[in-house]
Amino acid sequence: MELLEWVGLGDKVDVQPPFMSGGEKQRVAVARAVIGQPDLLLADEPTGNLDQAMAHRLMRLFEELNRQGTTLLIATHDTNLPVQFPHPVLRLDQGQLGLDG
Repeated sequence: MELLEWVGLGDKVDVQPPFMSGGEKQRVAVARAVIGQPDLLLADEPTGNLDQAMAHRLMRLFEELNRQGTTLLIATHDTNLPVQFPHPVLRLDQGQLGLDG
């Protein structure tokens, strides 16, 4: 329940997936993925269907997980995320992988 509150879905605990938006389903998936505090979390466009405020909230959740020992690999096309959340960045450009920072 705490994670559902954190991702802004505490009031949707009894709502079935067909009645949820794409962003709500994505936030449920994030909550489900992090509840067991995995050693490694691969997140493909976790903020893609979210407004900026919720995207920042999820990124702060990911940062907290990282502080607790979870390694995160986040794939995104949002070039603002690495600026707003400065962590090591692997960039794939025309088939070439490089490390920023």
